[in-house]
Formats: sequence, C-alpha cells, structure tokens
Amino acid sequence: MENKKLQTALEKWKAIQPLSENDRDRLNRRFTIDFNYNSNHIEGNTLTYGQTELLLLFGKVLGLADYRDCEEMKASNVGLKMMQLESLETQQPLTQNFIRTLHKTLLREDYTVHRTLPGGMQTSYTIHAGQYKTRPNSVITRYGDRFEYASPEETPALMTDLVDWYNKAETDGKLSPVELAVLFHYRYIRIHPFEDGNGRIARLMFNYILLRHGYPMIVVRSRLKQSYLEALHQSDLIVGNAPYDGAHAPLKKIRPFFKHMANIIAQEIENDVLFVTDKDENIWWYDGERIVFRTSNYAKILRELQIEPNATFAYLQQEIGINRSAIQKMLQTLTDKGYIEKDASGSWRVFITPSV
Repeated sequence: MENKKLQTALEKWKAIQPLSENDRDRLNRRFTIDFNYNSNHIEGNTLTYGQTELLLLFGKVLGLADYRDCEEMKASNVGLKMMQLESLETQQPLTQNFIRTLHKTLLREDYTVHRTLPGGMQTSYTIHAGQYKTRPNSVITRYGDRFEYASPEETPALMTDLVDWYNKAETDGKLSPVELAVLFHYRYIRIHPFEDGNGRIARLMFNYILLRHGYPMIVVRSRLKQSYLEALHQSDLIVGNAPYDGAHAPLKKIRPFFKHMANIIAQEIENDVLFVTDKDENIWWYDGERIVFRTSNYAKILRELQIEPNATFAYLQQEIGINRSAIQKMLQTLTDKGYIEKDASGSWRVFITPSV
C-alpha cells in the first residue's frame, strides 16, 4: 500500500543520513522519554512527562507518584533497551520466546487483581508475567459492545502462526517494513495473547520491526489514543469478529489501521528531521510537538534555567532585561504547560528540549 506522505518523509530522513553522533544522541534521549511516557500513558500510567524524564534519567521523581507506576515505567525502559538490542540480530528469526521474555520484563512478576462485581461479590485472578493467558480477555468498545480476543486454548497456535508468518514474510520481502510492522501489530492485538500488557508489547514489537529494517523508531502519542483505537475498530469491522480471522487478516482488510499508522510514522519521521535540521534558538520540542514561542524571552528564560537551576527573579531580571512581573507570568505559563517545574529544594527542572 503506497502512502505519499510516508514516502516523502522517508526521503527527507535518508537525505540527512548519516547523523552526527550528537544528533543521534539527542534523538535517542528524546525518543526514550517520549516512547516510555506515551506507551504507558495510553494504558493509564499516571506519571507526568516531567516525572517520566526525571525517573528514567536520574532515578527520581518530583511530587507525588504512584510506586507501581514508577516501577512500571522503569521496566518499560528496560524492555525498550532489550527490544533495541534484539533488533540488531537481523540474521536471527523472531521467536515466541523473545516476545514472552519481553512481556516478563515489562510485568516483572505475577500479581493478583481484585475486582468487585456488579452485585457486590468480590473476585480475583492472577496476571502471569511472561506466560500466555489462562483466562479469556475482551474489551468493551466505545460503542458499548464486548469484543472478544482469542481464547486461551487458541492462543498458542495463533501465536505460532503469527511468528511463523512474520519470519516467512520478512524473508520473502514482498511486504515493506511498514506493511510488516502494521500487519504484525494488528494480528497480534487480535490475539491479545497475555492477560495484561498487550498494547505495550504491540508498540514495542512495531518498533522492533521498523528498527530491524533500518527505519527510525516511532511514538504512538497518547493524545492520539482515540483515533488509534478507532482505526483498529474500523479495521475490525472489515475483518470480522472471529479471532482466527483477525489473527490472519490480510493487509487489504486493515486499510483504516494501515493508513492511520502510516500517517503516524510519516509525522514522527518529519518531526525527527525537523528536530535535527531546524536550528533556531526560539524553537523547542515537548512530547513530540514543535513549540515556537511568540517572544524570544521564553527561550531566554529556559536557557538561563538550564544554566542556573537556582535562578532567582532578580537574576533572571538582570540577565534577560525585563521586569519581574513579566518574568513571573512567563514562569507560570511555562509551569502550567509542564515545560518546567520547581523541586523541593527550589531548583528549576526544564523538561522541554531546545532545537540547538
């Protein structure tokens, strides 16, 4: 399936290769924060973007943070690194063992979930880390109907089919890396082989396939969650409800999802190119968005806070040359946007990234 927007983005990406070591490091750092924050935020993790950055880069967070969400985020980063290393083994086929190991890394250990049923009765069940599901799973769609995934009994055979198909399709070379990644993602989600963590695994495996073929990794932004789920739903309507059909869906039947994901890839690559090439002191990046401040004073404040985290109003007033009231308003705006935050010691943390 052709996508002109994607082809244009890929041509721009190829045109700036090879990247300098500095640009490669800056992109990797930005991707690490963006991917872990968004992939987990889609699933309900409550850490803010700034908390995610501090946790992954410095091992601590500002303010109140749920312990389990912190552990989940750290495990996600370990899983990301594991996936990146595995993708380098291009002569080795994909295995179910790798997928199960990746799942074990994300979940860390088995845990028990307690639920209160509509009638008030208490129930519980165990989530198994690194093992295929032992109980049925389903989802209530935005339209109120229940959508069933593959049964525990069907799952091992369907996962065998999925991995065998991928290895053969990769060798045949008839599908592009993007087609392989999108189709694998869709088929995997229709199986939903684990009791928890399927979305996170799907997005890791999506990037595993892209990276394995020399493409840049991409982030599915949590702010696009509804359109992401809607594209899956529209493809489900075409493919049908039967788990077997979903797990063997042809590319032509998942056009809504392919189009959506191809556009995401194109936009992410376009932004990567801009991040590397658009050298302007007034342009900054935050969670995949290009921020152009209406006045250069915002950029000046941010740079001063990076140099002097303990900067006072008097210091900023002297260095930037504007009055205290204006500085207070700008600091408040930057704080409200999540671009900066003051820690318990009074030091400023800057979470927005400069272009230069």
